[in-house]
Amino acid sequence: MSQNLHDYRKSYEKGELTLESVLENPFQQFEQWFRAAEASGSVDEVNAMTLSTIGVDGFPRGRVVLLKEFSEKGFVLYTNYGSEKGESIAKNKQVCLSFFWPALEQQIIIKGEAQKTSEEQSIAYFSKRPRKSQLGAVVSDQSETIESREALESKLTALEKQFEGHVIPKPKNWGGYLIKPAEFEFWQGRRSRLHDRIQYTKDGAQWAIRRLQP
Repeated sequence: MSQNLHDYRKSYEKGELTLESVLENPFQQFEQWFRAAEASGSVDEVNAMTLSTIGVDGFPRGRVVLLKEFSEKGFVLYTNYGSEKGESIAKNKQVCLSFFWPALEQQIIIKGEAQKTSEEQSIAYFSKRPRKSQLGAVVSDQSETIESREALESKLTALEKQFEGHVIPKPKNWGGYLIKPAEFEFWQGRRSRLHDRIQYTKDGAQWAIRRLQP
């Protein structure tokens, strides 16, 4: 099977990014772009991001997850600690987050270190999830094999009966990760592939800001 995609072309013309226009604080710059994407109405799941890790097999792996909180402390997501990504983070805490909003021709790449959130924070978030999402977190041994979809749904049915009329407790192996950034890159598509790239890198207590060639 062979497919030539050489003629796939798009001219990026929706914005620009300059050293003069960006904010000194990358968290504030992130929030500015995030809120603009949110308000645009043109981005589905604005909080969807690619989390990239180095697997226990040595290969990098990316998957789309959802950002649930952000502040100047970092970026928070929730998952099963026994999943493939959880095991990868346990071995190598250095990860990468990537947001891509095609409608705005923007991308944000964040490199940082992952650490577990407190049990209290994880419980507080879990308690706010829809009941079906809680059941899904409990029933799934994430990343483990299962013989069929029917087997998974049977597990769910049994669990629904078990917890009928009861509060569903957070699984012990489920919780949050806080990604503490060491580097940000803000990317704005431009004509002729001469894209704008502004990078923030940690410099002590400050952030050094520079323009990168496309």
